[in-house]
Amino acid sequence: MGATTIDTGTNDLLANLDGGILTLTLNRPEARNAMTGAMTNALATQLAWAEFERSVKCVVLTGAGKGFCAGGDVKGMAASGDGTVGDNTIDGAIHRQRVNQRATAGKLFKMPKPTIAALPGAAAGAGLALALACDLRIMSSSAILTTAFARVGFSGDYGGTYFLTQLVGSAKARELYYLSDRVSAEEALRLGLTNWVCEPDDLAAKTREIAGRLAAGPTVAYRYMKENLNRAMAGDVDDCLDLEATHHVHCGQTQDHREATKAFVDKREPVFNGR
Repeated sequence: MGATTIDTGTNDLLANLDGGILTLTLNRPEARNAMTGAMTNALATQLAWAEFERSVKCVVLTGAGKGFCAGGDVKGMAASGDGTVGDNTIDGAIHRQRVNQRATAGKLFKMPKPTIAALPGAAAGAGLALALACDLRIMSSSAILTTAFARVGFSGDYGGTYFLTQLVGSAKARELYYLSDRVSAEEALRLGLTNWVCEPDDLAAKTREIAGRLAAGPTVAYRYMKENLNRAMAGDVDDCLDLEATHHVHCGQTQDHREATKAFVDKREPVFNGR
């Protein structure tokens, strides 16, 4: 099946499905892909659909132009003042923010399919959080990361404090949040904030390579593997051991497992079908 362009309902988010890889592109290059309500609503809709769509094997989140995502639209914030746009109560704004965060960053982290962030350029604030919510990250050598929140008087959102603490530890996460320093791609690789760094012209090809490998993999096993790994981040060791045992036995009953063992004996690559 060839590539399919998906109508997201807004030009702020582009979507393309090709070979089991759903690529979602934040598309406001003139504003470094700063987030809008239309963008985040469309992102939530696409992720909710992708979670249950069998033809989607892997999700890639990237940005148009030379940036990944600058986070919230600071100019829009300045115009609105107190952040209660569309709602005249603080409680309403908090509820809307909670729902939106769970549907975007939370979904990238928890959905039972591999997610990749491909960073052609800067990821800042909530944009950084979205990147960290993904399972894997690929950065252009010219890209940078920054929490940025302290510079605009915010404490942080979209799960960034959780994801960053898990990846680099509490002390380093506090440093990066308090001081809002820029982290280069090389430093991000050293800290474990990214999995790969490549030249800007090679980013698309490297992303396609990794996403393609995941899209061709055992989707049932990936589902349980991801849950195991997520639970291990904060769970009790016995809970993790028990969950691994349950999922391991379940995977042993799948067609993918039987195909893989047969392929091993036949000395060939397995062909997985997600069953």
